[in-house]
Amino acid sequence: MSKNLKKYWRTNLRYLALLLSIWLLVSFVFGILLADTLNNYHIGGFPLGFWFAQQGAIYVFVILIFVYVYLMNKLDKAYEVDEK
Repeated sequence: MSKNLKKYWRTNLRYLALLLSIWLLVSFVFGILLADTLNNYHIGGFPLGFWFAQQGAIYVFVILIFVYVYLMNKLDKAYEVDEK
């Protein structure tokens, strides 16, 4: 494997690890582990812990998809592996 290709995949895996960590934080930690604590606060009349468990994790996941697409397009262009 060429040195550039290894760098490309290392960066790709870093992006995946970071984005999946954010998703884990929002969906598991905020939605389950800290739900009781977050329920002391409200968004739109709903407890914050409930909001993270029911809506927030989904919204964050969709946003993370768009962030990943943006980052990968930028990375592909940097390493000249983009679709032309």
